Amino acid sequence: MGYPDSFEGFTVDSAKTWNQFHRSELKPKPFGDSDIDVEIECCGVCGSDVHTVTGGWGEFEGPLCVGHEIVGRAVRVGKDVEKIHEGDRVGVGAQVWACLECDVCKSGNENYCPKWVDTYNAKYPDGSTAHGGWANYVRAHEYFTFKIPDALPSHVAAPLLCAGITTYSPLVRAGVGPGKTVGVIGIGGLGHLALQWSAALGAETYALTHSPGKKEDALKLGAKDVIVTADENFAEGHKFKFDFILSCADVAHEFDLQQYFSLLKVGGQFHMVGLGDHPLKEIHPMMFTTNAVKLTGSHLGNHQEMEAMLQLAADKGVKPLVETLELGEAGCKEAVERVKESKVRYRFTLVGFDKAFGRK
Repeated sequence: MGYPDSFEGFTVDSAKTWNQFHRSELKPKPFGDSDIDVEIECCGVCGSDVHTVTGGWGEFEGPLCVGHEIVGRAVRVGKDVEKIHEGDRVGVGAQVWACLECDVCKSGNENYCPKWVDTYNAKYPDGSTAHGGWANYVRAHEYFTFKIPDALPSHVAAPLLCAGITTYSPLVRAGVGPGKTVGVIGIGGLGHLALQWSAALGAETYALTHSPGKKEDALKLGAKDVIVTADENFAEGHKFKFDFILSCADVAHEFDLQQYFSLLKVGGQFHMVGLGDHPLKEIHPMMFTTNAVKLTGSHLGNHQEMEAMLQLAADKGVKPLVETLELGEAGCKEAVERVKESKVRYRFTLVGFDKAFGRK
């Protein structure tokens, strides 16, 4: 058995063997009239991959193939697909399916569909398993498959398909633009993109980081200034400053949220996209009353936001800072270990898929 009846990917068996990758045969969902098969060229490495394989986000059934920042070529296109053609360079992010029929989907919020299917570690309504992009192919619905602008190299485009949309969508939904003041917490895999989006959208943007050594990077990425949160009095002099704070750190369980909330203007949002393994500290209702702060969060973005984001990246030169690793047992192991230890500035993309799978 082989393609199109089965795919091949690099997988782990359990959270106990989270960094021990091996090749496995993967059974995709039955090919549908709205589906697209993508022969994968490269795939980003996301913090979500590490939270998943380590069991931080719950148990999973192996063999598990992660990866949801996928770029490749459409090699099979269902008869009802309209916008994608065979040979197109396309991307697939962290969602591969939604019903597209419920009120949530029809409101432009298919990324919150009650039936949504994640790119990996998820089941379709028919019981089929969704497999990720550390593989030779991925099968996805056309609505979650996107043309990649020519101006974006594949290894650079890949991280935009999760980290990019995760940080872009909440900014545009909050109306971030000229006249707004935005703070970005955590200058890492998510935050270094959030800084660029906020600046590209025209907002006055500040970086909030525990690491003084990231100041130079933050300024180059579009920050007007940097607030070092390692200082226990970091909020002094900045209270009621921000319209919107985007938290991209996955250690929010360690935050003194009252201090961060004090930075917001009346009615401002503290919005979370950095999702760690641990719950937040106890929150008292009185914490919200000083400035009527809103605590919010989000999941990915919709189809229209993904298309707009990719075009903005091409037009404005927004791009992740990427280090590449060769796909394989060793490359996958190094990728998850270094992401877990925060030893990357600021994203990995796995490359060399042709070599790994013996393609020309």
